[in-house]
Amino acid sequence: MLLPAYDLCKAAQAAAFFAIKSGGVINVLKLSKLMYLAERESMRRYDEPMFFDGLASMPDGPVASITLNFINGENMSPEWSSVVGARIGYDIPLARKNITIDDLDHLSRADRGILQNLWDRFGSWDRFQLRDWTHVPENIPEWQDPEGSSRPIAHATVFEALDKRDAEKLHEDVLEMRRLHRVLDRAAG
Repeated sequence: MLLPAYDLCKAAQAAAFFAIKSGGVINVLKLSKLMYLAERESMRRYDEPMFFDGLASMPDGPVASITLNFINGENMSPEWSSVVGARIGYDIPLARKNITIDDLDHLSRADRGILQNLWDRFGSWDRFQLRDWTHVPENIPEWQDPEGSSRPIAHATVFEALDKRDAEKLHEDVLEMRRLHRVLDRAAG
C-alpha cells in the first residue's frame, strides 16, 4: 500500500537516476541506501522529504520502505516499470537502455542536485561500504539496530538528527501533507 503523498514517479525516477549513473544497472543494497539518503538530504536542505516515503531501520541500515518494496519487486506499477526494470538477482537495471537523465522529468533541479551530490560522494563506494557507513551513529543517528526485524523511523526523529530546531513542526507538516493527499484522493476517487 502506498502512503498518501508518496510520489511514486519521483521515487522511480530517482532510482533510475542512480541506475543511469551506475552504468545502467545498480546493486539493490546500494540503491536502497542511496534512496534513503535522498529522502534525508531533502529533509536537511528543504525541510521536507523528496518523495514522502515511510522510513525504517532494517538490519542492513535505514531504508525508504515503500521504495524498497518496489526495488524488491513486491510492488509494481506503470510509473515504476516505465523507468526501472525488474530486479535480477542483486541488481536493478533501467527499464530500457536508452533512458537518460533528461528523460527524468519528475525530478526538479533541486532533486537532481541532491541526487548528483549523493552520487559524487557515494557513487564509487560498494554496497557494503555504504551499508556500513549508514550504521555509524555519527552519520545516521536515527538508525537503530532492529535486531533482525524492522522499526519505523519517524520523520521527527530524522529532523531531530539533522538538528532542525522545529523538528516536531516539520514532522507535523509531513503528516499534514499526508492528510491533504488522503482527502484529495477520496475526492478524486
